[in-house]
Amino acid sequence: MIDMLRRQMNDTRTARKKRARYNKAVDGLKAQSGNDPTRQEIAAALGVSDVELLEIESSSVTVTSISDEYDDSNTAFASEDPDPFQVLSGQEDRLRLVTAMAELPDRLKLVLQLFFVEELNLTEIAEVLEVSVPRVHQLRAKALKDLRKLIDAE
Repeated sequence: MIDMLRRQMNDTRTARKKRARYNKAVDGLKAQSGNDPTRQEIAAALGVSDVELLEIESSSVTVTSISDEYDDSNTAFASEDPDPFQVLSGQEDRLRLVTAMAELPDRLKLVLQLFFVEELNLTEIAEVLEVSVPRVHQLRAKALKDLRKLIDAE
């Protein structure tokens, strides 16, 4: 099992030991001075040249294929941008809704606008239209039913 783990590792034991010494030296210098050490300070603490220090620093960098690392659930690849398909579908749905709304009678359009856009409740809509609350409920139900038929007909 240990052999299998070693085969999967990208670097040698020596490289890992050098990185451990490097990290220990950086931590020690930070503790002494209270700020990040310079490259010259790190090289002096390790007793290596600038070229050797660069080798140690770059040994921890591994390059792998993006297709091997990519995963839809990985947050490193997550984007805050909306999904292009959802944006396009939303635009098409909105266009279909607007087209269907244009075919509704004005009174039904007004009921839907007051309910969904202005966010009035049925009692407030009844006051605006000067009808009873059950009538507003009927008008809203009819408007939604007609709207569904118009959208499905497209």
